[in-house]
Amino acid sequence: MLSFGVTFMLDPPASRVVELSKLAEDNGFDYIWAWDSNVLWQEPYPVFSLIAANTERVKIGTCVTNPGTRDVTVTASALATLNEISGGRMVMGIGRGDSARRVIGRPPMTVEHLEAACRTIKDLAEGREVDYLGTPTRLKWANGKLPVWVAAYGPKALRCAGRVADGLIMQLADPYIIEWSLRYVREGAQEAGRRFEDIQIMSAAPAYVTDDLQHARDQVRWFPALVSNHVVDLVKRYSDTDLPKELTDYIEARDHYDYADHGRTGAEHASFVTDEVVDRFCVIGTAEQCREKLSELQALGVHQFNIYSMVDDPAGVIQSFGAELIPAFN
Repeated sequence: MLSFGVTFMLDPPASRVVELSKLAEDNGFDYIWAWDSNVLWQEPYPVFSLIAANTERVKIGTCVTNPGTRDVTVTASALATLNEISGGRMVMGIGRGDSARRVIGRPPMTVEHLEAACRTIKDLAEGREVDYLGTPTRLKWANGKLPVWVAAYGPKALRCAGRVADGLIMQLADPYIIEWSLRYVREGAQEAGRRFEDIQIMSAAPAYVTDDLQHARDQVRWFPALVSNHVVDLVKRYSDTDLPKELTDYIEARDHYDYADHGRTGAEHASFVTDEVVDRFCVIGTAEQCREKLSELQALGVHQFNIYSMVDDPAGVIQSFGAELIPAFN
């Protein structure tokens, strides 16, 4: 069965995100996610408290946080507290850190740092003792479960996800690239003596259900531009033969990126993204076209499709999925 999530950008007012979260729950969504970039948007943890208080069923989490802008003990304590508030509904999506790190003049964290942080945060949030910089440390009051989802693109980070993650976050909906990526997740799982089948796979990307394909493309063109930040990093660290051209070729036309418009519809820096790339990376078009794309992702082993809702009508997208797409997969 394919489950569905929706991710929000935390622009004020927080009450609007709470309203949309309730709408998503009423329309059959199983997960509510929020971007965590503490300079660009509002702080997610207080908003999560509001979402938890106004919903009953949906799981709630970051998509994604990182191990560099907060100490790992702070993240673990916050999520363990929210787990108690929400009745055990918290999850954590985590990556190396793109916008949250770059806007304060810092690079993303290393994969090694990410992997260690995943283990430490999960252990602390679930009440186990860790060695924190040489000091035995434990949140004695924490006793819930915290599923950890790791966002990754390159082979090294994908193997990391295979070793430590409960779930993998792929921030695109291109079936070819997802299929290419999963081999490295499988390798990481085998290295750690884990079952690849126990790792949930998420495709996270914008979606727009409409007969007006050009309007849909214009609403989501920002997304491949956002992905290009990660691809630029990968190209610096890997040879051409290590990465699929379907992921790397499109950035040749990119000349700049403005984090002031990160994730914003109409961002000028996204003008280099072609319609063909938009169509591959996103889920757009008529309900039937969207259903076909989602079915293709499901057949590859994707367990959750997570809508990046940064479009002109997020409520309309949520309702369209609830009426026309979620029932088809449940």
